[in-house]
Amino acid sequence: MAKAIAGQKGDKVRSDCYIELTTNNNGGIKLNLKSKVDVMYGESIKSTILEMCEFFGIKNAEIIVEDYGALPSILMARFELAVKRLNLGLDKEYLPVFNKKNNYKTSKEKLRRSRLYLPGNEPKFYPNAGLHKPDAIILDLEDSVAPSEKDAAQLIVRNALRTIDFYDAERMVRINQLPLGLDDLKYIIPHNVHVILIPKVETAEQILQAEEKVNELKMAFKIKNDIFFMPIIESALGVINAYSIASASKLNCALAIGLEDYTADIGAQRTNEGTESFFARAMLVNAAKAAGIQAIDTVFSDVNDMEGLKNAVLEAKGLGFEGKGCIHPRQIQVVHNAFAPTEIEIEKAQKIVAAFEEAKAKGLGVVSIGSKMIDAPIVKRAVNTLKISKLISEQK
Repeated sequence: MAKAIAGQKGDKVRSDCYIELTTNNNGGIKLNLKSKVDVMYGESIKSTILEMCEFFGIKNAEIIVEDYGALPSILMARFELAVKRLNLGLDKEYLPVFNKKNNYKTSKEKLRRSRLYLPGNEPKFYPNAGLHKPDAIILDLEDSVAPSEKDAAQLIVRNALRTIDFYDAERMVRINQLPLGLDDLKYIIPHNVHVILIPKVETAEQILQAEEKVNELKMAFKIKNDIFFMPIIESALGVINAYSIASASKLNCALAIGLEDYTADIGAQRTNEGTESFFARAMLVNAAKAAGIQAIDTVFSDVNDMEGLKNAVLEAKGLGFEGKGCIHPRQIQVVHNAFAPTEIEIEKAQKIVAAFEEAKAKGLGVVSIGSKMIDAPIVKRAVNTLKISKLISEQK
């Protein structure tokens, strides 16, 4: 007799389930189901469990299922976890049908103003996340997941990538710190992940290590789409090596900074003013721009301070950042509004570009608006402003 448990139970649990699996030498399958939706979905839940028992070769077991409104894909992940915690079916995966709505692709230049973090082992946050219209959704396998639940999060995230409709948000996963995070990749690469966030990166070699594993898995699963990387700098050493990290792979689409770990590493307290992290953030922006990729700022941890968030985004924008992490849906629109070019900025950019094109057509070497001379960097900035404005318009 052997016993394993998986999932969560209790009055506050929703969109999840709790499973006890006890294998025996005889007696067949005995299934005890408690569900708030038993009348509507009880038979379907039982059918799924019995089908999975057959798939994993389990013939004699006592199974307790307490269902709190879990989606079928979550139920499948929880039961598969219980099976594998008994060291059964380790070479098998019970995969839910892939949702065709999740077949969309991404691009290296895509807008990444906001990325909403979702804890990998908390499926209650998943179904409605895309309705808040973040540019990206991050399914997190790292800091938000307890060490004892890392195996659970891998299966939940895998099934979420296959089934949850994220309403065209870019599909990101933050893996664990390398080398542990290399094991996470086999749960996400075959299931149309767009961007892999690699935490606590300190050297270019770590990016190459991840790229080698990704290429190996892409070949094994015949994946043709590009899968991009977003290294996260979270230490003093990482900051010093920021450019070599940013330029380590052509698949890097952005470079992000994580200030909680960084400030702890340098022995400073993190403040809203950010003087303690100015050097690191400036280094990161410079490294990202030198490598031709996006610079992404850290999260703003006070979910109730919308004015503070707005000011933080405007400051980040002023430093050259193009995106910010979000830990609550209410932060998304504030971030989008603050990063968007204002009407005055757009109008000014249009005049600059028009003046430049006119001067170019006339063969003039000097561009001016009124009495003000316009040089190449100003034109470049104006073109970038209009590019961002166009991308925002297309994404609405």
